[in-house]
Amino acid sequence: LFLILGSAFTYYAQKAKWQQIADRLTKAAVEGLSVRDGGSIESVEIRERALEILAKKEEEEKAAAAAVEANGSATPAKKKGPKLTGKEKKLRHQESLRPIVVELVKEEHKDFGGGFHQPTYRDLLVVKLVKMPFAIVKFVLWRTKYAIRRLRKLELNDEEKEVLTKSAVGEVGWAAAEKDGEIEELLAAEVWISENLENWRDMQETKNMSKGDQKRAARWKKRQGSKLD
Repeated sequence: LFLILGSAFTYYAQKAKWQQIADRLTKAAVEGLSVRDGGSIESVEIRERALEILAKKEEEEKAAAAAVEANGSATPAKKKGPKLTGKEKKLRHQESLRPIVVELVKEEHKDFGGGFHQPTYRDLLVVKLVKMPFAIVKFVLWRTKYAIRRLRKLELNDEEKEVLTKSAVGEVGWAAAEKDGEIEELLAAEVWISENLENWRDMQETKNMSKGDQKRAARWKKRQGSKLD
């Protein structure tokens, strides 16, 4: 019973974890947020596709209505309601777009990286418990090998650099760099060193700023540097 309840919990916990990112992506796509305003390349692309699907759907509905009317079996025209404001039209358009966006996100973004994926059998507690001993043994062996190489004062190899980098930036940071094709740059930055990690985090924050905010941040850092001098 414990394993069943535990597996159900881990399954839905993983689903909630994925849903959190999916909801953000959906919101950005439905509201039409640009990259500068908090959207992303993915949300912009999804919105464009959703708009195409919606436009096609509306055209088909108009064609069907015209065909019915041409056959003389049109239903009585509905009375027009009060004229909608610009804001109301926008909200209605967004509500029409939302289910299309939700479906696109669900079908095309099953895995956002960094552990934010739709749940599978691998997320069940019983599966995690079976795999745990193997993971522990693998970790102990790696740490032992790493310690021996440090005692011999050997340079870090590619595997060690990758593991240390993942540990420093976390799964989400690694997945984002992998998605943007920046793994080589990330490894070269040697972020396992505290000072380099801080510089990397500052760069990530700056990348998400608008150009105006980037300039203000640069001026602020320059002033702070002058005061230290």
